[in-house]
Amino acid sequence: MTAQAEAASVAPPRITAEDQMRADLYNYLGLMLALPPDQMLLQQTAGLEGDESDLGSAINALAKLARHSKPAASEREFNKLFIGLGRGELLPYSSYYLTGFLNEKPLAQLRQDMAAQGLTRAPNSYEPEDNIASLMEMMGALIAGRFGDAADLGQQKTFFNKHIGPWAGHFFSDLETAKSSLLYAALGTVGRQFIEIEAEAFRMSAE
Repeated sequence: MTAQAEAASVAPPRITAEDQMRADLYNYLGLMLALPPDQMLLQQTAGLEGDESDLGSAINALAKLARHSKPAASEREFNKLFIGLGRGELLPYSSYYLTGFLNEKPLAQLRQDMAAQGLTRAPNSYEPEDNIASLMEMMGALIAGRFGDAADLGQQKTFFNKHIGPWAGHFFSDLETAKSSLLYAALGTVGRQFIEIEAEAFRMSAE
């Protein structure tokens, strides 16, 4: 876990089935982007089923690839993309995408907002909090109320528009076309489609 609540954990409140599905997809993206998938996560991915929408088709394509993926190959792909010798092919941080440098103003703003909501970086996490995996996890937690009360639509919209919307779609597009991507190219398509849907839904929501 890349973030934790400072206050004692409470039982998550009930949320709509649609919001639970949104939170689950954010959490899934966070898992896949935090560490290479193990056999269990690959099996879970292989069992995903999408509908006939663009996002559903992307999920089905990802599931098909996962059925033929092995943990060792997925780990090599992950390392080439995000670790590499010195650095990976992609730098999945909002500071880098928005300013061209790491540990810049977007990270400072995120830390301020995390502190205001009682969130802090988990002690076993050494990545800057503005990495894509952490932000996917945080958004999922806000929707589901994993660290307290579930965020209302206005709070979700504010967090998304400030920390995810301005850059995550670009990152997922880059992941789709990265030369080291295969399984993760399909994940990139899922992420891009999902972020586009979320951005449009927030845009259409009442102010």
